[in-house]
Amino acid sequence: MHRRTLACALTALALFLIAPAAASAWAPAGTAPIHPGVQTHTEGAQCTANFIFSEGSTVFVGQAAHCSGTGGATETNGCTSGSLPIGTAVEVTGATEPGKLAYNSWLTMQAAGESDENTCAFNDLALVQLNAADVGSVNPSVPGFGGPEGVGGPGEPGATIYSYGNSELRGGITKLSPKQGFLLANEGEGWTHLVTTLTPGIPGDSGSGFLDASGNAFGVLSTLDLAPLPGSNGVGDLAKELAYERAHGPFPNLQLVKGTVKFKANLVEAILGA
Repeated sequence: MHRRTLACALTALALFLIAPAAASAWAPAGTAPIHPGVQTHTEGAQCTANFIFSEGSTVFVGQAAHCSGTGGATETNGCTSGSLPIGTAVEVTGATEPGKLAYNSWLTMQAAGESDENTCAFNDLALVQLNAADVGSVNPSVPGFGGPEGVGGPGEPGATIYSYGNSELRGGITKLSPKQGFLLANEGEGWTHLVTTLTPGIPGDSGSGFLDASGNAFGVLSTLDLAPLPGSNGVGDLAKELAYERAHGPFPNLQLVKGTVKFKANLVEAILGA
């Protein structure tokens, strides 16, 4: 085969393999049963999915690494805390088959011998690989708000932020899921962001995604804090977490999948549509 023809064929094959990232490949946003904000259950621990990710034709739902932790609620140092192994079955609401734990930042840091204090404390991302049978039921848009438009940062303290939690403790009242708030502080050399929202994140919201004022994904809900404000939350930095996975994890070409619905910063509309 001529070299140029071979190059074109390889390019076409690559485009085919990443086809799920194209907007036309996803289920309609209004009816897709799997999307950011669905519940995940890992051996009984309930969390909230943050965003949709892909590498080639493989599709993942993101959750917090601590959602598969085996220690107590106060064990948050990912370099020393126990976790269920890779391959553990994870129930994803809306999926017909269980997903499987494909990446866990805690396990990866321990294998890499990570020692940086901030990385150990705040790198809290896991990936649940969906069964191929369920990929056609996915839409990457955040309910109510739309987006994400890409990966970004929260900005400076006082900046407006948005999130979608789905804890079972809310008893299925979806009107309480969309949240708006503001950034309190950036800490841990950029690894964590303190935020507050009108209805704070509660147990079961762990892992839920956070968007900046432009609709860019910037964080993953990691901790429930008492200071500087009661009900404030610690949000791990998604850009840093993704960079760590690409450098040390099994998916060097991992990508956030953008939403098919354009981001709209309107809490009232998000609540009405929930």
